[in-house]
Amino acid sequence: MSGNSLLEAGIEGHADMLVGAAHTATFVGSGSVEVLATASMIVLMEKAAGSSVESLVGSERTTVGTHIDMRHIAATPPGVRIDAYSRLIKVDGRLLTFEVWAEDARERIGEGIHERVIIDRDRFLAKVASKAARV
Repeated sequence: MSGNSLLEAGIEGHADMLVGAAHTATFVGSGSVEVLATASMIVLMEKAAGSSVESLVGSERTTVGTHIDMRHIAATPPGVRIDAYSRLIKVDGRLLTFEVWAEDARERIGEGIHERVIIDRDRFLAKVASKAARV
């Protein structure tokens, strides 16, 4: 697949957000306390990883998340900014493996490994549309 020649280990990404009510465990339904939901942290980590390579995979391609192995280590209350970081650590054909982590102003709040696969956007969307038509 062309477009991979620019992808190599070491590419870094970043995404940030202010934790709001919509990012809490109570809002997303994953818990009963008003703190950053693990799912919301993972979304931000995926954003850091995906955006770091988006311009390098080619205009007809994108990446989709396929695996995440994550630890949520510390709670973050609403009103606190969090930063997620990614570092591409392995390129194996279409499979991209990232080290990801997130921090608030006080400490590291999560860390793990995230995999994304490079896909042809139109072909992928055609398969999704075909599946939707059969459901």
